[in-house]
Amino acid sequence: MERDQLADFLRRRRESIRPAEVGITDGPRRRTAGLRREEVAMLAGMSVDYVVRLEQGRSSQPSTQLLGALARALRLSDDERDHLFHLAGHRPPPAEGVARLARAGLIRMLDLLGDTPALVLSDLGEILAQNRTAHLLMGDLTDISGDRRYVVYRWFTDPAARAVCPPEEQENHGRRLVADLRAAVGRRSGDTAVAALVERLQTASADFRRLWTEHEVAVRRTDRKTFLHPRVGRLTMDCETLVTPDQGQQLLVLTPADAGTRERLDLLRVLGVQEFPTGPTGPPVR
Repeated sequence: MERDQLADFLRRRRESIRPAEVGITDGPRRRTAGLRREEVAMLAGMSVDYVVRLEQGRSSQPSTQLLGALARALRLSDDERDHLFHLAGHRPPPAEGVARLARAGLIRMLDLLGDTPALVLSDLGEILAQNRTAHLLMGDLTDISGDRRYVVYRWFTDPAARAVCPPEEQENHGRRLVADLRAAVGRRSGDTAVAALVERLQTASADFRRLWTEHEVAVRRTDRKTFLHPRVGRLTMDCETLVTPDQGQQLLVLTPADAGTRERLDLLRVLGVQEFPTGPTGPPVR
């Protein structure tokens, strides 16, 4: 671990980011050229004290999870993210495979979308990043480990994941998830990790086995989803999926499908996260 180089890199990257780039209001009395340390800590979900110690070269070796959070908070490019991992004494995450970080450009798009719920997903349905409005709509879905980090796995193994979807839509939604996974498996032919995920799903869920045998394939780029939100009720959202050229990551943007949903989403933004029943399930997102 190169503490001094790591400290210098983090400090310079923090100072180079304009607050507006990460959705923070830049008031007239602001003296800091870039982000404040407490703002980086908030964006990365860590303590201000730890950010200070990192920038002063006094910290212990940060974990790969913390480095990933810092990379997202500082909007690092892929090359900058890899450099961050090297300075901290870790191997960078692989460019391919399931363990990836949201691309910096896609995270910037999340910031620009502001009040519109949006998420970045891997091609297997891992939530890699989400903006504040998506957090309000679905809860925090970025800190889930194991097979539960896959939307399709939660859908077929956790009844709570289905409970936020109207019963009359559940069969069709599950069918779309399986068809989307089938397309990802085709693109990743020979990937043993993906094959193992399918095998575990077949073992865990009779419903999944039934739909998998039908061999439906579909990459969904547009959709309409209904969320049964515990605080504001029924929300009908139109969903647009934008795919990166290598089809490895997706930007999912959700917009209100009707005036009633728009009003309830506005109410949800006003209510904020207080008393939101957070948990690793969340409504269906793909």
